[in-house]
Amino acid sequence: MRATGILAVNEFLDGLRNRWVAAAIILLGTTALALLLVGSAPAGTIRAGALDVSVVSLTSLSVYLLPLIALLLSFDALVGEFERGTMLLLLTYPVARWQVVMGKFFGHMMILLAAVVVGYGGAALLTVLFTDNGITGWQAYVTMMGSSLLLGAVFIALGYLVSVLVRERSTAAGAAIVLWLVFVVLYDLALLGLLLADHEQKIGQGLFSTLMLVSPSDTYRILNLTAFDSVGQAAGIAGVAARSGFGMSLLLGLLASWVILPLTATMAVFHRREL
Repeated sequence: MRATGILAVNEFLDGLRNRWVAAAIILLGTTALALLLVGSAPAGTIRAGALDVSVVSLTSLSVYLLPLIALLLSFDALVGEFERGTMLLLLTYPVARWQVVMGKFFGHMMILLAAVVVGYGGAALLTVLFTDNGITGWQAYVTMMGSSLLLGAVFIALGYLVSVLVRERSTAAGAAIVLWLVFVVLYDLALLGLLLADHEQKIGQGLFSTLMLVSPSDTYRILNLTAFDSVGQAAGIAGVAARSGFGMSLLLGLLASWVILPLTATMAVFHRREL
């Protein structure tokens, strides 16, 4: 475990020097603050706290930004080392291949943790200080922060899988863009098109909700918009939330599976890959 920790710290420090990552973290914090301050305006009319209302906006923000940040961090984590020849040097040290993967994973998760805590946490602190609702809705907000970190972990794991399967960084970058488009944009458009084409209304709410769970980004969205009644009221889907039947443990378990399975596949492929 000492080797894994050293690799994680090294990856964290390298990531902080990446200007794209720094720009993404700044964007996350400033946009979160803007959404929190603007989104707190209607809180009184729906009897929800400023933080409850803000969870709705920040959930939509996280679905787009966090997967992108995670993929920027992870798409060349392994293939980049192969191209530069540093992977061969790294494996001459007493470190197992699974430790390389997990060390990089923990290091990248530390970067995401810093982004979420500084960006979302700082914005929430300012909102609590400058609005009349105090800390009302803090449970939903903390849940959103934790699940945002989990969503980032999903796309870090997917980025690693891409990185170990391809042979060139340019291919990994293209595959990462495709992953982002499929899970964040195209899948939702496909579901919308399916609903529009369903003139006979054969697709019920239960089937549609189940189809949404296929995508980790939609699972994340459902989790944050339905886990708390106050957030569901702010989002205008309180009735839908009550009928969905998806508990928080199920949704968290699905997101965790999206992390574990790609990581396991990455380590299996990496173990068999020749240097």
